[in-house]
Amino acid sequence: MFFLKVLFVVLSGLLVACGGGGGSTNLGAALNPVFATPTATSDGFTVQITNYDSSFAYAGTATASGVVAISGSGLVTISGVSALTNSTATVTTTKANFAAGSAQINATSSISFSNRTTANGLGSNLVYGVFVDGSNVYAATDGGLSISKNGGSSFTNFTTANGLGSNRVASVFMSGNVIYASTKATDPWTLGGLSISHNGGISFTNYTTVDGLGDSSVYNVIASGSSVHVATGGGLSISSNGGTSYTNFTTSSGLGSNVVNKVFISGNSLYAATLGGLSLSTDGGITFTNRSIANGMASSWLYDAFVVGTNVYTASNAGVSISTDGGITFTNRSTTNGLGDLSVRGIFASGSKVFAATIGGLSISTDGGANFINYTTANGLGQNYSHSILVSGGKVYVATNGGLSISN
Repeated sequence: MFFLKVLFVVLSGLLVACGGGGGSTNLGAALNPVFATPTATSDGFTVQITNYDSSFAYAGTATASGVVAISGSGLVTISGVSALTNSTATVTTTKANFAAGSAQINATSSISFSNRTTANGLGSNLVYGVFVDGSNVYAATDGGLSISKNGGSSFTNFTTANGLGSNRVASVFMSGNVIYASTKATDPWTLGGLSISHNGGISFTNYTTVDGLGDSSVYNVIASGSSVHVATGGGLSISSNGGTSYTNFTTSSGLGSNVVNKVFISGNSLYAATLGGLSLSTDGGITFTNRSIANGMASSWLYDAFVVGTNVYTASNAGVSISTDGGITFTNRSTTNGLGDLSVRGIFASGSKVFAATIGGLSISTDGGANFINYTTANGLGQNYSHSILVSGGKVYVATNGGLSISN
């Protein structure tokens, strides 16, 4: 009996020593990372943990295929993210006898460019427009139409010797196997006009006022099937026979100005960006309703227009104007909202991303045009003066005064 009592006492002491009888272990407070302002990179972002403690172990994950690396000083690097894509990083902390900690930080990656010049075969470093069809890249330059068959690595240039109306090519468009080059008169001896090729640019047939164009200085063209719409210095010219002959529409049909810089088609609606406003037609161009400063636009002097559903975007000499109701009312964006310059020459939209080609750089919004970040030669642009933008196949193409810049 004495032996059993002693054994019971010993075992009871061990239970107490081992934390039995309802005792608990107190953990140290969790270390939740605190982040500084993130810095965007072309494939993610970096951010410093301001309360970094090397006695803790750190780990991280990120959305949008991001890969997280954390340095010994607490610098977090997220890589592997596509350009202009938002990623959320989750960083966790662990340490023996401490509760686990975590915090999240998100940022949008930036973008970088590689530039193509005459060294790559461009007719001129002054590039006005670009069109992309798969691996075929067409650059409208001040020295001819330059065509690449390898994604823009090298170009072959075509000129008046191939039938172009002028070597000053303002824009280029392709529909099916037909190439349309808008050319401008450069002197009294140069015709300008709309040049059309059916053999990949080897030879062109040129069309001018003789064929019904409003003016021989052609700024833009869009085609679908046998319908060809041409923006000229003397009106909007429309062909129903593949560009052989045209009917011209002017201010008498409701255009804001006879100088039409851009034509855009969305569904059954035809939009003309003119020097007197944005003109909209729903009857094939027979009549137009014009939108201008009176409708809230920053300026009636328009260089470009782009339409997605009921969202209408215009580029002018006073910034970007955006309508979400089909062009009835507009909200304006300026340098206050991050534009590189008030003079915006080109506009493009894709999802929540809005691209504005300004004379001070390429300004990009990832929130529908509310705010912009400006990209310049520091990001690889050939020159800050940008004329137009095209997004195709996950790449951003920018026509600049210093070459054709293609995102990496």
